[in-house]
Amino acid sequence: MFVRIRLGSSLARLAPAPVLGLELPDGATVEDLYDDLAHRTPELAPALASALPLVGGEHVERGRALAHGQEIALLTPVAGG
Repeated sequence: MFVRIRLGSSLARLAPAPVLGLELPDGATVEDLYDDLAHRTPELAPALASALPLVGGEHVERGRALAHGQEIALLTPVAGG
């Protein structure tokens, strides 16, 4: 299956592009996406540990199964004051 990954600004600086496409096996989970992305783009690996996955604007668990054509946003938490 093919999925699109939209990276938040702090992650996008570490990747070749702000939007990436990955081919994953059927039944892949968000965790599988993280593993594959870290393997393909080692510069992202440390930052992925704190990245939050969103599908359809809602936070999802890393064990959630993905579907062909889905877009997953990966955002890093921001603190401010």
